[in-house]
Amino acid sequence: MHYRVTSDKQTCAISQKMGVPIGISALLAAGLLSVTLLSCANRGDTRLAGSEYYPESKPYTRWWWFAAPVDTADILYQLDWLRMNGFGGVEIAWVYPGDGEPKEGTPAWLSAEWSDLVSFTKREAERRGLGCDYTFGTLWPFGDSRVPPEDGARVYGEDGSAAGMRLTWEHPVRGRVLNHLDSTAFRRYAERVGDALKPAMGGRSSGIFCDSWEVETRRIWTDGLGDTFRQRYGYRLEPFMARIYEPGYENIFYDYMKLVSGYVLNQFYAPFTAKAHSLGGFSRAQCGGAPVDLLTAFSLVDVPETEAILYEPGFARIPVSAAVLSGRPLVSSETFTCIYGWKGWPGPGPHQGEEKIADLKLLADALVAHGVNHLIWHGMPFNGKNGENRFYASVHLGPDAAFADMLPLFNAYMETVCGYMRRGRPYSNIAMYLPLEDSWLGVEYPDSLKFPWVWGEYEQRYLRPSELLRGCQPLWINDHFLKRSTLENGRLNCGEASFSALYIDAEYMDGETVRTVIDLARRGFPVAVTRPPKEPGHIKDPAYPALVKELFSLPSVSRQGDAILPEEPLVAGTHLPPFWCRETDKEAYIFFAHPAAGGLSYPLPYGYSEEAGPLSRTVTVTWRHISHRVVLDFSRCGSLLLKVTERGVERIDLPGEHRLSGREEG
Repeated sequence: MHYRVTSDKQTCAISQKMGVPIGISALLAAGLLSVTLLSCANRGDTRLAGSEYYPESKPYTRWWWFAAPVDTADILYQLDWLRMNGFGGVEIAWVYPGDGEPKEGTPAWLSAEWSDLVSFTKREAERRGLGCDYTFGTLWPFGDSRVPPEDGARVYGEDGSAAGMRLTWEHPVRGRVLNHLDSTAFRRYAERVGDALKPAMGGRSSGIFCDSWEVETRRIWTDGLGDTFRQRYGYRLEPFMARIYEPGYENIFYDYMKLVSGYVLNQFYAPFTAKAHSLGGFSRAQCGGAPVDLLTAFSLVDVPETEAILYEPGFARIPVSAAVLSGRPLVSSETFTCIYGWKGWPGPGPHQGEEKIADLKLLADALVAHGVNHLIWHGMPFNGKNGENRFYASVHLGPDAAFADMLPLFNAYMETVCGYMRRGRPYSNIAMYLPLEDSWLGVEYPDSLKFPWVWGEYEQRYLRPSELLRGCQPLWINDHFLKRSTLENGRLNCGEASFSALYIDAEYMDGETVRTVIDLARRGFPVAVTRPPKEPGHIKDPAYPALVKELFSLPSVSRQGDAILPEEPLVAGTHLPPFWCRETDKEAYIFFAHPAAGGLSYPLPYGYSEEAGPLSRTVTVTWRHISHRVVLDFSRCGSLLLKVTERGVERIDLPGEHRLSGREEG
């Protein structure tokens, strides 16, 4: 696969060899390339955006420990296999007995024997250069059999005494889901789990992991929520709870969601990160599915995480934006989950054990092209040599995987791509307002977008940037970050982001947000507001119409989105492939996934990568006031990584790219 840099007068063939200059300086001297101004100023930061959390860019894997006796020889066998196949570490997840039948000799949950095995694994992982993270509990929502009724998850009108967890490490004993809206309940739970994990927290920093939200969200409740609601909004919520999801009650539902979001942020995600730090580790979390302001929630954890393909790759732009706005260098992804579909326990899922490496590559590329730079396999079951355990809802990873012979090459490929996507800082130019109000007022997805476990628009699973902005690598922003931004020399700065303009396409906007935008616009910051917003919430502010009128009276506010676009975006062209860019003071690195990676959705058709045939896209890349016309020649399922400097454009070779794409046998 190759690409060509094309001027208006001639096309130049480019060497594929990494590090070979492509002769742009000669073309510039001859006047054969155009030069335009790039509106994004560069900030002085040439560091590599590595992290003490994951100092290497090698992929990790989730490692399912089934409730059973644990042989240390099996631990060593799998750790050795991981090291030899190019992994950077593991995340241990404690789950049910593999066949659903309790096993005699299973270490008791959180017992001294259990802790000793975890500590042994951490020490042996470190000896092999592997990291070791831990899921902060058994199964997915936090909880176990020792959560008392008063600390259990609540639904309005129910007493919280039900034991809602099954198939945990404690099976057949049922557990109770923790009340995620009560920090005191979390503290009691976290003390028990933390004490058991503490002996395994020495040495290299370990991540404490929280999976996607799988706590019941319909009519979620906690003690005192009703009184707090009345104090904040001036009316009682309880009379509406029986009908709050019905048409006509959207504004009451909005007020309810706004309050619940605050509980989730302050009673769960903030204490979760604080607990990880107190244990000497760091927090990593998937906030997806939580009834919360997602951008703010993702910013409260050290490593925000998306997942795919139960969440489509485009969802990653929300945690990625949160990371950029809060100055966090890494965004991880639980990757390859239920790639061809889902089947309930005990499975197996469709085509499990038959996965195509090119399909996996296409999904990994799509995630990187949305800003992810740390990939975590989903994943590997605990097995001894010749073991036959499988986890029902994932790609099967292990020595008997369908792609085992390609695994070292694939891991090296992902390590290389993610390594480049950690360099410097993310490019950013346009901020997009994340329409949280619209999502909360939308209440429920149409049936065509629902899953058995997905029903509410609050999840924001399907929000995507406007096509108008794609070439600018836009990032989502909300009122929380707008208030914390600084305006300097005409640019809005927040965390690692520096924006030239704000784009708002929302039907509803909270009054506080309108005031924030007015303050920015008064100081001359360019804002595009595509339509007059309406006020959400049950009780209206009489001043709101005047605020909207003032907003549109300001000279820096336009109703046309193209009025705020830079003269030349980072990447311009038609039918742009998915891409992501990071920059230092001296160069920019742009990763282009195959255009077919832009259309991935759940479930991925088996062998979808075979439809990702050879094609070309002509784009103009503008960086540091210089524009380059580039023809991107994609071979089957291929990707491209470009290095852009003031001298020109180079292609960087990616290990195994041809073989992983199915273009070479062997």
